[in-house]
Amino acid sequence: METRQLRADAQRNRDRLLAVAVRAFSQGGPDVPLDAIAREAGVGIGTLYRHFPTREALVEAAYRTELDKLCDAAPALLTTLPPDLALRAWMDRFVDYMTTKRGMAEALKAVIASGGNPYAVSRDRMLAAVGSLLDAGITAGVLRADVPAADVLTSLSGVTLAATGRDQAGRLLDLLVDALKPR
Repeated sequence: METRQLRADAQRNRDRLLAVAVRAFSQGGPDVPLDAIAREAGVGIGTLYRHFPTREALVEAAYRTELDKLCDAAPALLTTLPPDLALRAWMDRFVDYMTTKRGMAEALKAVIASGGNPYAVSRDRMLAAVGSLLDAGITAGVLRADVPAADVLTSLSGVTLAATGRDQAGRLLDLLVDALKPR
């Protein structure tokens, strides 16, 4: 993890590398050539290695970037949508996150095999995001107060495993949000 503030151009390079890496590892698996990732990001291989000294470091950073995007979306959604709609929009992002994570599964297994733990804070961060959305909905009177964030997160995981496509996932998410409304 980099501790100092990056120059703007270095941050853009890092961000491009991560975006390309997420797509590459999701679609091509763990053995995607790093020089191909660097080339697609528009940087040299040396730039890639300056930011990510190993393949595993790149995979882990790519995964954590996706986790950050998901979890950071909760407060942003609450500023623009009513809490129940913010929760539903976040659920769509969760499905996207899980789809990407599944695509990166082999690459993430390689990180774990090398001693890394890309999932160390994932569950806690997602529970906090879901909890903030539920709390806002409870305060607004549009969501039930008797459903723990952990149950919602487990249900979301089930939807992503069971749904046969994006349309079905959307319908299942609608049912879940409806079940979370007070009766």
